[in-house]
This record gives sequence, structure tokens and C-alpha cells, in this order.
Amino acid sequence: MTHDVSVIGLYILDILGHPVERIPPGGQVDFIDQIRLTVAGTAGGTAVDLAKLGLNCLAVGAVGDDEKADFVLAALARHGVDTTRMQRLAGVPTSASILNVRRNGDRPALHQRGASDHFDVPDEALDDVLAAPIIHLGGTGLLAKLDGAPSARLLAEAKRRGRTVTFDLLGANDKTIDLLSGLFPHIDYFMPSIEEAQTISGADTVEKSAAFFFDRGVRQCVFTLGAEGACFIDPRGEVLRQPAFDIQVLDTTGCGDAFDAGFITALHNRMDLSTALNFAQAAAALVATGLGSDAGIVSFDETLAFMNSARRLQD
Repeated sequence: MTHDVSVIGLYILDILGHPVERIPPGGQVDFIDQIRLTVAGTAGGTAVDLAKLGLNCLAVGAVGDDEKADFVLAALARHGVDTTRMQRLAGVPTSASILNVRRNGDRPALHQRGASDHFDVPDEALDDVLAAPIIHLGGTGLLAKLDGAPSARLLAEAKRRGRTVTFDLLGANDKTIDLLSGLFPHIDYFMPSIEEAQTISGADTVEKSAAFFFDRGVRQCVFTLGAEGACFIDPRGEVLRQPAFDIQVLDTTGCGDAFDAGFITALHNRMDLSTALNFAQAAAALVATGLGSDAGIVSFDETLAFMNSARRLQD
């Protein structure tokens, strides 16, 4: 089977509730409007959104041997994602989160680390995993076995084979740079939030953050800026900023993953840079209007229609 993109990294189960005003005391019960289960994570959420946007995806990650794994694999298959390179690991749980989504969009999380910490990509799988023209690695920081040197070797091999590499991470802190230093020279599109970029770089502006990564080998930076929109920067000095869409936000879970999926879809469809950034923002905005990492996205055509009709905050 020919794939458009291989999506490697963090696959988790999200259990979301909305609106959660409080955790009731003792054995009491509060009633909420919605509870959803979704495939999430910086790889999982991206893979589902890519499939909804029409791309043929290979999922490359791991789940455990529990009931959560049953849901994750079935949901990926239902969306048309190829799961033949998903590892099912005995003796460990599937990585999962409980997200209590507030009315204001805050979402305190409880996360159980699991199979994603025990997964890597064996040499005998490389021909399958790296066959797609676009390779996305997502979730560095929560991929204990793959993080660092193994990821650097994987991305170096992807580039040796002529692939386009996109990259995102999760939970940046002052130690994240140690996991990333060997990866930077092999990344074509580095796509963190500006908060993550500034945490890693120590810089206080978008431009200085990008310069930090360019100095270490990254080819292009695409930063999400929250309510300020998004920004593309390359080492030649090209800078493109675009404002956010004007939407009613319900839940921002998975917006970064949706942005990644939108931008990868734009690369696949050879959109010009401005349209690519617009399309990625549209995918993220649609997800923010519903509950969970795949909410709001229905199809490529409907995302394109939203992009062309929705107002922006600066309109």
C-alpha cells in the first residue's frame, strides 16, 4: 500500500468531559454535557485529522494490551488509518489522559504514561515506515525509548531517503533541548507552539526563537501563536504572519495536532505558503469549536470552505 505520510510517535487515548466546574467531594456526582473518547497525542491526533482531510496515513506507534488499546486501534481503522505498524506491547498500559475541560477552555489533565514510552522503530521496519514522501514525528518528550539519539537516527535515515520531515513535540521544558539537538539538522518543518519554542530556545520573540533553531540546522519554522494566529519563518528572512480565525472556542485539546495535519495536507497538495498556513489554521480552528482532538474536522472540502469564508480576529 502506498501512503502519503507516516505518522510516528505518541498515540494515546483521551477521555474528555465538558464542562467540568469542579471535582465533586466524597462520593457525590455532578452532571456534565459531554464525555468523549478520542485517539489523541502528537502523532495519534494528527493521524486521525490527516485521514479526515483525505490523506492515506501509516500509524507508527504503540499501545498496550488493554481495553484502551482496543479502542485506539479500532478508531484509527475506522478513520481509514493503516495500523499495520502499530505495536501492541504486552505488560504495559496504553498511554491515556483524562481531561477536565472547563467552560473557559482550561483543561487540567491527568496522564498515565504507558506503551509510548516503550516503543521504537526497528531496523527491519524502516522500509515500510519511511516509504511515504512525508514523515511526521510527533511527541518527543513522552517517547522515552525513541527520544534522543534513536529519533535522530530515524530522521537522518528519512532524509537520506529524500523524505520531507515535519516535527512537533509535547511538554517542552529546560531539558527538552537535550532530546532535540541531534534532530534539528534533519527537520524540514519545525512546528511547535511559540510557548514551546521560547521555552526551548530561551528567546523572547518569534524571530529570535526561529534564529535559535536555524543556527542548529532546522530548515523552516512554523509556529502556532494561539490567539495571535500563526507564523512561518525561514533562514533567508522570509516571514509570514497570519491572524487567527474568529471562532467560539470550546476546547483547545489537539489544536496543535490539527494544525500539523492541516499543514502536512497543504504540503501534500502543493499549496502555496500563504494558503498552507491558512489551511493549517482552519483545521486547528475547527477542532477548537468542539470537544476533543478531532472535533470539527469533517473533510478536506469542508475545511477549505471554512478557510475561505470564516472571519479573522483582525478583519
